[in-house]
Amino acid sequence: MAKKLKIGITCYPTLGGSGVVATELGKLLAERGHEIHFITHSIPFRLGHFHKNIFFHEVEVNDYYVFRYPPYDLSLASKMAQVAKMQELDLLHVHYAVPHAVCAYIAKQMAGDGLKTVTTLHGTDITVLAQDESLKDLIRLAINESDAVTAVSGDLIKETRQLLDITAPIDLTYNFVDKRVYYPRDVAALRGDYAAPHEKILMHISNFRPVKRVGDVIDIFAKVSERLPSKLLLVGEGPELTKIQCKIRSMGLEDKVHFLGKQEDVAQVISLADVVLLPSEKESFGLVSLEAMACGVPTIGSNAGGIPELVTHGETGFLSPIGDVDGMALYAEKLLTDDALHDKMKQACIHRARTEFCNDTITSQYESIYYRVLGIEADMPLATCAE
Repeated sequence: MAKKLKIGITCYPTLGGSGVVATELGKLLAERGHEIHFITHSIPFRLGHFHKNIFFHEVEVNDYYVFRYPPYDLSLASKMAQVAKMQELDLLHVHYAVPHAVCAYIAKQMAGDGLKTVTTLHGTDITVLAQDESLKDLIRLAINESDAVTAVSGDLIKETRQLLDITAPIDLTYNFVDKRVYYPRDVAALRGDYAAPHEKILMHISNFRPVKRVGDVIDIFAKVSERLPSKLLLVGEGPELTKIQCKIRSMGLEDKVHFLGKQEDVAQVISLADVVLLPSEKESFGLVSLEAMACGVPTIGSNAGGIPELVTHGETGFLSPIGDVDGMALYAEKLLTDDALHDKMKQACIHRARTEFCNDTITSQYESIYYRVLGIEADMPLATCAE
């Protein structure tokens, strides 16, 4: 029987793929008997119900008048060290290099070398922050001083090495879905609120940042809706939302587009769709696409970043070059007008999500990494998921 661990987890607790993955991983580890301590400025939004093995430690920032900006990073590092010592943590698992891995490095100096640190790179810390020359050395330090580093796609590993000259090992640990939560839901009654029986539903879910190219989503839908009765559901909020609303009005599509805002039960919402649109300029993994796959919904997207590692072109969706609105629209029309093809892709999506990206497999991979950095012999086979 492998030793049960005491693990501190720090992530961005609000909406976002990295926070979702970190929180879900913590819950799964707790189910396996590990003691999980979330150390963040607020309770992670996906944390959900009480669990005897999960604890939350709030990071409070002292707003002293001498500070122009409240020093959250220092407060976080101090809290990490405090929790590590009081709870006798085995390791800290932090999501994002900046600031969390830097804070973990400082906390380790205070708590002692017995505390190990694992850093998971999710994308923005590399694809955006590492482009800033003033932050490169800091990110490089955070990665090099971690006892283990993981990344959510092979593409992200490649970019990390190229941008930062990192030669240390980086473990590939894909994002995952909990098969008990993500599966095709029966939404027949709800679907009628958004589309007529003969209409198809296209969907886009994101934080509406420029990198998501939501304008392309609207252009793709406009082309599809000209040839096929359809509706578009937009899920989420973000800085581009007002601009997108204006674009929809200018194109006369108001009656064909529904804004659903932020939604917590993603599996229920995605199950409404016939296809998900993900034309991002950059996507380190594409968690939304995986969630859609698990619910039997194919993706039409760009072949950017880690998306091709997730979406198999012609099997679980279709991929086109970034900005190829015409190509994506044609693929969407092809998929939505061929019931046999759509059903074949639906089954392929469910199979791939449940066998290659399921919670049991990825959680076991993380456990193996933890035991490795702690020097613990763990006599446990790597769990795999069966359908």
